[in-house]
Amino acid sequence: MQEAWNTPSPQWESAIPAARWQAAVGGLVLLVAIGMGIGASMIEGDAGYGGVGPNFLPWLCAVALGMCGIWLMGEAWTGGFRHAAEPGGSARADLGPFVWVSAGLLINAGLIEHLGFILSCALCYLLAVQGLRRAQGQQHVLSTRMLVKDVLTGLVIAAPVYWTFTQLLAINLPGLTNTGWL
Repeated sequence: MQEAWNTPSPQWESAIPAARWQAAVGGLVLLVAIGMGIGASMIEGDAGYGGVGPNFLPWLCAVALGMCGIWLMGEAWTGGFRHAAEPGGSARADLGPFVWVSAGLLINAGLIEHLGFILSCALCYLLAVQGLRRAQGQQHVLSTRMLVKDVLTGLVIAAPVYWTFTQLLAINLPGLTNTGWL
């Protein structure tokens, strides 16, 4: 255990972080879990039907995340993350695709009340896919055929999600009409 902790990880040998940094990641995950547990303890409410109250899911997430943090720290202390793949991708971040994906998320958040869930999410999908295609270096990403395909795919994904929430689960999502179908 002690050897893995002190074993340096030279840049030319491996790009996988040293065990102490891996343990630090596990420690941060554990701290986030503790914070979630503190937040869950502040949620008041009686157990409803079936004995589950409003703080059950936050507690469940905090416990699961805490177990992951402990597991990550244990892995780091006993030899590091085993079977970890070497980091891939380019040496520098590609800002263009990041901007496309971020724009999709921000525009979705800004327009969801005005366009409705389905159209807003389809637009988000279109912009995010543009960013991902650009990150892969694909050509002709703004062709009419590709844009129509992306919009239709976004609609095919967003519409059933909207209908599931509004019709089956009776959860209100912003729509274009008050019918619950658009």
